[in-house]
Amino acid sequence: MTMMKGTATPASRTARGVLTGVGHLGQASPPVLPERRSVLARRAWAYWLGCAGFALTLATTTGLGPHRVWGGCAAVGYGTAALLAGARRDSRAWHRAGTWAAVLGAVLVPLVVLVVSGAAQSEVGVVERSGALLLHTGSPYLPHPAHTVDYDPYLPGMALFGLPRALFGVGPLTDARVWFCLTFLACMFFTARRPAVRSPAGGRPTGGRLADGRGPAPVSAVALLAAFPAVALPLAVGGVDLPVVGLMCLSLALAGRGGSGTAAGVAMGAAAALKWTAWPLLPVGLVLLAVTAGRRTALRAALAALSVAALAVVPVALADPHAFVEHVVLFPLGEGGVRSPATSPLPGHLLAAHVPGGAALATAGLVAAALGVTVSLLIRPPRTVRAAADRLAVGLGLAICLIPATRFGYLVLPLVLAGWFRCTSRSGGSASARPVSLPPWPVPRRPDSSRQLSGGGA
Repeated sequence: MTMMKGTATPASRTARGVLTGVGHLGQASPPVLPERRSVLARRAWAYWLGCAGFALTLATTTGLGPHRVWGGCAAVGYGTAALLAGARRDSRAWHRAGTWAAVLGAVLVPLVVLVVSGAAQSEVGVVERSGALLLHTGSPYLPHPAHTVDYDPYLPGMALFGLPRALFGVGPLTDARVWFCLTFLACMFFTARRPAVRSPAGGRPTGGRLADGRGPAPVSAVALLAAFPAVALPLAVGGVDLPVVGLMCLSLALAGRGGSGTAAGVAMGAAAALKWTAWPLLPVGLVLLAVTAGRRTALRAALAALSVAALAVVPVALADPHAFVEHVVLFPLGEGGVRSPATSPLPGHLLAAHVPGGAALATAGLVAAALGVTVSLLIRPPRTVRAAADRLAVGLGLAICLIPATRFGYLVLPLVLAGWFRCTSRSGGSASARPVSLPPWPVPRRPDSSRQLSGGGA
């Protein structure tokens, strides 16, 4: 029996557009923003107005000069952002004019004012002095600290931010807080930047945005984060925790993208070389790699992380072991020759200050929290970057609340970890999740009437 091949009916362009994301003109159809984000965009003016109220309150109540400068400048920037967001009811107001007005007023202007005037938090001076000591003596720690400002409670890697001033002298571009700021912004930009993928139609790569339009562009996401008051304040006055949390987020994002694990390990080691608060990142990040990329990848990342951290810490610790222990171990625990000024009224400090044996109770609670997070990693390991960031944020939040010598400012670490990957991923998975898209709709060829199909062959 012989039959002719039937004529295939080409799919309509509308159907192809629905399935491939390609519109009638052959271009990617605009993404549909989630309803929640649209609501936020419509109420952006209220958010910026609340930020302005916080900045103005801080400016009128704080006794710290740099914080007063930030509060005054930020209140103007946030107020301008509220006016711009209220005048423009579309979604662009959230990501463009309002956000950049807030960044200008809450980050750039106060940073420039404080750098030019020389006003800074004590941490900035400590880091710059440690850079000079590292350059000239091989150790960033004073051998016999006598006052609070003589102590450097950070790991040796933090002294690198003080090297520009030690090498090139006093100047706006050698200020340590400028390098804090640049490091944090660069880390968050590369964290938000997704691998380049090709559009469903086989066209040019889409760069940092997913083919289905999920999540904001990297620059917009970083600008919105920088304008958040808990981030903008330390960016301007000099917060040493921002480069730490930036490297932590970058490490998790690299771990979620797979690969050999070496890049994620190097980022983990760099964070661990700056401050003790970054060390909980290692078990969380390595478990994430073991689950998503395999144990061999996790082992490779662990070797890279420990090598980088050891290269930064071990030579300095061996150069002056007594100074290292005094500055980096005893002082943060409140056991040094001078009591730490980190005395925010969080549970750990309140226990140590007002309850007999409270320091031991706070330490026991800290150990119990660490064990609980460790057990959770074994029982239910995180399988996405967002889940790993949440687990790390919980662990750090508990630790900050239970350490006897602590500050409210340290809470920026769990805040950024918990919020960042939600802002950059609409789907709730990894911030670097690769899109899964349907291939282009096949276009059947026009049948050739001369060709016939028989029951036995072509």
